[in-house]
Amino acid sequence: MTRKAITTPKSKPIGPYSAAVASGDYVHISGQIPLDAATGKLVEGDIAAQAKQCLENLKAILEAAGLGFGNVVKTTIFLMDLGDFQAVNGVYATYMSEPYPARSTIQVAGLPMGARVEIEMIAYAGK
Repeated sequence: MTRKAITTPKSKPIGPYSAAVASGDYVHISGQIPLDAATGKLVEGDIAAQAKQCLENLKAILEAAGLGFGNVVKTTIFLMDLGDFQAVNGVYATYMSEPYPARSTIQVAGLPMGARVEIEMIAYAGK
């Protein structure tokens, strides 16, 4: 099995991991918090603003891999508060189209840097 790290200056990991790893026909994208890569800080604003930044980070990684949201087959969303589910869903729907990826949404006790949302994805890169 070969593995290739996918990198982009638009999304910088905050620890010892790759933003994404291509392996076989799949690209596994690490969870993205609403981090602005230019400032190294979380974006300001409500949960919708945070979800949008997560998705913009994911978009940049997908593009670095030569892919787009249409290649995504699985998404996991981590929320600090499931009360934010509908707001995040509204933002998510503006990035995704049918057939929608499989998805899980999980409430968690904490996220890096105090983020309220984190999103990870698996994309299919095969033909």
